[in-house]
Amino acid sequence: MGRYQKENYTILDCFLDTAKKNPDKPFVVFEGQTYSYSEADRLSSRVGRSLWEHACVREGDVVALFLGNEPSYLWLWLGLAKIGCSAALLNSSVRAKSLLHCFSCCQARALIVSAELKSAVEEVLPTLREQSVSVFVLAQACGTEGVESLADKIARASDEPLSPALRANVTLRSPAVYIYTSGTTGLPKAAVVNHQRLWGASCIQAIAGVTAQDVIYVCLPLYHTSGFALGFTATIERGATVVLKGKFSASQFWDDCRKYDVTVVQYIGETMRYLCSTPKRDEDRDHRVRLAIGNGARADVWREFLHRFGDSIRVTELYASTEGNISFINYAGKIGAVGCVNLLHRRAFPYSLIKYDAEREEPVRDHRGLCVEAAKGETGLLVSRITKVAPFSGYMGDLQQTEKKRLRDVFQEGDLYFNSGDLLRIDQHNFIYFQDRVGDTFRWKGENVATTEVSDVLAMADCIQEANVYGVKVSGHEGRIGMAAVTLKEGAQFDPIGTCGQVTSYLPAYARPRFIRIQDSLEITGTFKQMKVKLVEEGFSPDTVSDPLYFLDEKEKSYVPMTRQIYNSIESKDIKL
Repeated sequence: MGRYQKENYTILDCFLDTAKKNPDKPFVVFEGQTYSYSEADRLSSRVGRSLWEHACVREGDVVALFLGNEPSYLWLWLGLAKIGCSAALLNSSVRAKSLLHCFSCCQARALIVSAELKSAVEEVLPTLREQSVSVFVLAQACGTEGVESLADKIARASDEPLSPALRANVTLRSPAVYIYTSGTTGLPKAAVVNHQRLWGASCIQAIAGVTAQDVIYVCLPLYHTSGFALGFTATIERGATVVLKGKFSASQFWDDCRKYDVTVVQYIGETMRYLCSTPKRDEDRDHRVRLAIGNGARADVWREFLHRFGDSIRVTELYASTEGNISFINYAGKIGAVGCVNLLHRRAFPYSLIKYDAEREEPVRDHRGLCVEAAKGETGLLVSRITKVAPFSGYMGDLQQTEKKRLRDVFQEGDLYFNSGDLLRIDQHNFIYFQDRVGDTFRWKGENVATTEVSDVLAMADCIQEANVYGVKVSGHEGRIGMAAVTLKEGAQFDPIGTCGQVTSYLPAYARPRFIRIQDSLEITGTFKQMKVKLVEEGFSPDTVSDPLYFLDEKEKSYVPMTRQIYNSIESKDIKL
């Protein structure tokens, strides 16, 4: 633990030490090309020097990164860290209003975009120029006014080490990255991840048993905590090797593992299910993978994964959130669990499961106004006490949403807890199980979807008056898929083609409501909150929903009437969601 506690010794410092000790050790492998630790050191120095000179960013500034998985992503962050800057990791799927919001809320001075995503930035370029934002594209040249090329500048820059004086005031509590998480606001929130929290992610990888000899396959997006912190930066401490994949591919996954001698893989529930759904092959167990680290694995899929790809693989399921102050690791390997109650862990990071009223969407409180602890075996809302050891840094530029995650007067007047927004359960043997999310967010395809953002997009359609968005279960799938109950404007007819165009233009694929039901009015509570519980329970079956019901048919580029045949095809997985 000495490295974590050493004053202001960051992951960057660890990287620089590793590059000196093992300069020729492979650090990153991408599409057959290998970069050593020393090469990464020199490349990131070029990046840092280029941004210092051409973007005029200085210690404490924020630079937004808008690109997919590629080695440049890693050099950019290391280079920014070398000059004392932090990076805002923009989701490469966001567009238009969401893109501007994500950029603005972290108060970034500059934006770096890949050539593939340049057109998305050009859509909002007038606004960025009004805000005097420097925009750079990772290309040798650029003909767009207001956008500068960066790759050519990096190529010309010196790769000499950058002076530590450029980051002299950076501490472990300084922001390292801003990672976006969806929530009840309807727009993504920028969670502040400081250098201390990056060490925490590194610790999780160490507890899972990763060593310097491991080769780690990172196919999850680098703009998420799993890919960036648990995959990339956590690898640095051990001096291991990262095999970076541009995008997850179930058909190429094991071929890549064999080709690059991968020993550790990352997963989320959906990726594990996709792997189990691929056609069986004779070489399914022919690999060197010994460890899988991730979250969201359903018990049945977990069993199938081990049965098919090898019982020798150790699956280490964990529970954590980007902004949260509590995490669990299932080091015992109990199938389906996210962890186990550990008294030392609970003493250091006090947490509890409390009774939660799903109808009222709030914790249950007793006659004293205090929360009530859930009984063993009962599902409850996870809350974790906010302390110096377990702080909650909140969201950049959003005090209102930061305050919403703080729960006061939990077990005694004046105490303060972090509200995870997640429902968990502890069984009689003290194993901890994730049950569901609460509030106005649901998870689909490994992404959190804010219902109010989707509602706002639907309400922009000419025919729709109001929308109530929620997630519904689909058999055989992790998470919940998007559905919306909508009312129509007076005298208007539902426009299936126009509405489809609206959601596909403004929402990433995982956030688009696949089902729409037309209602005369939306049911609300006494405090004017939209009622979702009954709608969620009724789902999307035409047998249980009497309202007009539609399905998003992407081939037809339209919402089509929901039929029993479509429903059966979804249940049998003939229709892929």
